[in-house]
Amino acid sequence: MAKTRVLFINQEITPYVPETEMSILGRMLPQKIQEGGFEIRTFMPKWGNINERRGQLHEVIRLSGMNLIINDTDHPLIIKVASIQAARMQVYFIDNDDYFTNRQMSADESGEEYPDNGERAIFFARGVLETVKKLRWVPDVIVCQGWMSAVVPFYIKTAYKDEPSFANSKIITSLFNDQLKNDLGDNFKQFVEFRDATIDLLEPYKEKFDFKELGKLAIDYSDGIIEAGKEVNADLLKHAQEKNLPIMNYPGEDNFDSYKEFINQICPNE
Repeated sequence: MAKTRVLFINQEITPYVPETEMSILGRMLPQKIQEGGFEIRTFMPKWGNINERRGQLHEVIRLSGMNLIINDTDHPLIIKVASIQAARMQVYFIDNDDYFTNRQMSADESGEEYPDNGERAIFFARGVLETVKKLRWVPDVIVCQGWMSAVVPFYIKTAYKDEPSFANSKIITSLFNDQLKNDLGDNFKQFVEFRDATIDLLEPYKEKFDFKELGKLAIDYSDGIIEAGKEVNADLLKHAQEKNLPIMNYPGEDNFDSYKEFINQICPNE
């Protein structure tokens, strides 16, 4: 029987960024899933606060070089990789000079959120999906963690629905207590439009996307939801319940068997 393939699209993974509830789970969950007999790939943004020398990141030339057009501008896609030896796990990093180099995560050093966070999430989502295609690796399940990955379910079920790499992929969105204070600007809907991910599909959402609208978008195009944090946004959890989606309630720390069972529930390995 072939191993179930699980793609993790993470916002944060320790030790590359500081320890948080999300970054610790981003580090441990792929390892435990892999040890449980699954085949995995793991991605995260190459945030500007990541020390490339300490993390031993290096560019993967054969995967880099594509340009992604967002806001009528070409943005070169740079792919880097590093290994977590103790976990026997590789992490792929999505990088770009405009969106990530010399910049922090969601906010700058003074705590001000970047006004182009929406564009950064779009670039990250498309960058991951294009790179997975280049890897010629077909995920059975895609686990999205953090607001930076929230555009992925929408793209998978629209713009990439006919791609052989993703046509049969199931999507799980993990909800955490991460927040964005500000909205994503006036043009997020226009910027996110790509192929069959058309702007008319975004009519049910507010004109200005904020953290909640982004979360609802992810939920609406997912096949299952995980309550991954201790205090997730109650409105988003309620939205998932109203959609009658399979939901895995918060299992507590280090309960990785629940994640394995839920992945198998969403995508049975027959």
